[in-house]
Amino acid sequence: MNSRMLEAAGVSPGWLAVAAVGVAVVAYFLGCFNGAVVVSRYILRDDIREHGSGNAGLTNFYRVFGGPLTAVVILSDVLKAVAAVLFAMFIAGSISPELVTLAKYWGGAFCILGHMFPCTFQFRGGKGVLSGGAIAIMIGIGGGAYQSWWVPLVVWGGFIILAVATKYVSLGSCWAGFSFPIVSGLVYRDSLIILLAVIMGGLLLWKHRGNMVRIVKGTESKFVLHKGSCSKAAPVEGGTDVTRAEGASPAKEEAGSAPKAESEGEKMDRQ
Repeated sequence: MNSRMLEAAGVSPGWLAVAAVGVAVVAYFLGCFNGAVVVSRYILRDDIREHGSGNAGLTNFYRVFGGPLTAVVILSDVLKAVAAVLFAMFIAGSISPELVTLAKYWGGAFCILGHMFPCTFQFRGGKGVLSGGAIAIMIGIGGGAYQSWWVPLVVWGGFIILAVATKYVSLGSCWAGFSFPIVSGLVYRDSLIILLAVIMGGLLLWKHRGNMVRIVKGTESKFVLHKGSCSKAAPVEGGTDVTRAEGASPAKEEAGSAPKAESEGEKMDRQ
């Protein structure tokens, strides 16, 4: 595939391949450091993937555990994405300044792959929204084009508007995945950047396929702020959690109906 940035760099294919593989490996393993899994398994001793939607991401962690450790999850998912992009920029900059913008997308793509499919956690990761958002911001900072700031503006602006207006974080996330390759193509008009952006945006949308089904059916959960204590959540049959209503006693809960079977959308979330 032709890329004007690769052509402008004029780097020998051998050195370019070595650098690309090195960046891909480092970025992937940085992405494998999943904050939600690490905090829940090794601090709370209760794997987040066994609760709620089964997704190893920020939203599910907050809904299940809440508490100040949510900030640790946010920091880990943001910092690993920033580190992956910075490493890619450093390697590319030492070869040719023309490759820096392309390297941001390359490092970002492999970081997202590591987050979604971590080999360190049985390839069961998160959906990549927070890490992807951090990558979009990094692309906008000194992106090699005066319009580069449009990338984070469009992605984050649409996400915030939709998430706040509808309280569906997943709807804002779908906008981010849909708009990212479009705005990247409009800003850079480079075939390889467009391909990498399509891969990242497409993976994010695919990870949210269950959420999209539930939005259409009107069964998607809305995001609500709550005060959490990071206490262990009790798993129920099927691996999902039932949030205890405020003031409800265990006796009343036992007298109630049995837990609902896992929906098809939740099964898709676990895949």
